[in-house]
Amino acid sequence: MFDTLKDINTRPAPFQFYTAEDLWTDEHTSKKMLEFHLNETMDLSSRNAEFIDRSVQWIVSQFGVGKNSQVADFGCGPGLYATRLAKHGADVTGIDFSIRSIDYARQVAEKKQLDITYIHRNYLEFDTERRFDLITMIFCDFCALGPEQRTSLLGGFLTFLKPGGAVLLDVHTLNIYKDREEAALYERNQLDGFWSPDDYFGFLNTFKYDDEQVTLDKYTIVERNRTRVVYNWLQYFSRESLTEEFEKSGFDVEAFYSDVEGTEFSPDSPDMAIVARKGE
Repeated sequence: MFDTLKDINTRPAPFQFYTAEDLWTDEHTSKKMLEFHLNETMDLSSRNAEFIDRSVQWIVSQFGVGKNSQVADFGCGPGLYATRLAKHGADVTGIDFSIRSIDYARQVAEKKQLDITYIHRNYLEFDTERRFDLITMIFCDFCALGPEQRTSLLGGFLTFLKPGGAVLLDVHTLNIYKDREEAALYERNQLDGFWSPDDYFGFLNTFKYDDEQVTLDKYTIVERNRTRVVYNWLQYFSRESLTEEFEKSGFDVEAFYSDVEGTEFSPDSPDMAIVARKGE
């Protein structure tokens, strides 16, 4: 028992483990995540519906999205952005790890008679011959990736964009990092049964890495017949650090905003959005 508890409370190296598949492809948790996506009043898996409506209107205006615009939405989930952008005439490709979310998005597209291409794939492994005018990655997905993953992804973005094409994505700022605290919590059926339909014990260890400005929520889920560990990493950024990553990958950084609905950037904002372009 001592060794088990020691393992539960062990601090790994930053981004040492990557367990996205355990969250997005597990039968039970993927169902729960889809429920969060589709709750229009919550900001858990997606932002609330009113925010998304305003965000899409700004994106359409800011990037001239219209008929025949080629748009790729990485981490598209159940198509909340893709559906709205397609209604404005865009030719949209959505990529997501969760087959449950992709199946739902396809059903919506069919019902609304929208020609949207949905691809079930880990977007880190996505490849295509298509070239896009705009790539979006919304709800701070970029923060969950390690440095090598981010570098690889940005390299892919540069390849997939047409000359002059843009990337829009958002991240958490250091303002949130400063407010995070290390903790060790234990709860039976943690998060109201999120992790399993069966009885389980959940341990949450939150670690901070000041040198890297990274946090980890390490979930250990102990069920009767199995034990799982899920690592939820988050990288936090300043404008300078985010600019450096994009410029090293060959992008020209165009602008920063406080969110993906175009709110003027504030240094006190918990999040920020970046617009970067591929050279002509």
